[in-house]
Amino acid sequence: MTDWEVAGVPVQIRRSARRRTVAVQVTPGAVTLFAPTRVPLSQLRDILDARRDWVAGHLAGYAARPPQRPDAQTGQRVPFLGQDLTLHLDPARTRPDRDGTTLHLPAQNAEAALTAWTRRACAAPYRALVGDYAARLGAADRLSAVYVSDTRTRWGSCSAAGSIRLHWKLTRAPSEVLHYVALHEAAHLLELNHSARYWAHVTRLMPDWQTHRAWLKEYGHTL
Repeated sequence: MTDWEVAGVPVQIRRSARRRTVAVQVTPGAVTLFAPTRVPLSQLRDILDARRDWVAGHLAGYAARPPQRPDAQTGQRVPFLGQDLTLHLDPARTRPDRDGTTLHLPAQNAEAALTAWTRRACAAPYRALVGDYAARLGAADRLSAVYVSDTRTRWGSCSAAGSIRLHWKLTRAPSEVLHYVALHEAAHLLELNHSARYWAHVTRLMPDWQTHRAWLKEYGHTL
């Protein structure tokens, strides 16, 4: 046993008489050195120190990965545009259907059905929300279309042609966070940049926008 660690993660050593080389293995929250029995600790420490940045980088990468969402199941509550919907899986059902705060899903491929339903159901509310902010900014005439997106790296976007996209997973965020992203993109209809003039438009309608941006940066991966 040693008291070695990398980025706060203890390093374990596994020795074997049959092993001929030293290997470093990094898994989520764990670092293991596999080594022959004859290799002294001092040499193992040198090997670990030489690869410390590499190990730390992999640990950070694992830590940054979003948590895996469980498959949809009956009784699960899913946020949707400020409400909590309760899922009900039905083996006989072939398509999703909402009844008040209950969302009925086909039991087969329920998670895919939930995603498809969410993308369809948020399209009209997204158009209304962005349209409202565009009008309040005095830029309604510059808005050409609003779409639902599914990109890996952006919560929203605005093109030079006035086309705005919002990610469907924002339906699971607090309402004020969704409103911030909608306003953020609508303000790009006036300024297609992040200049002081751009932020002045955002601040005029949402003085506390920094709070909502900070939430998205810290918790967005959980959506």
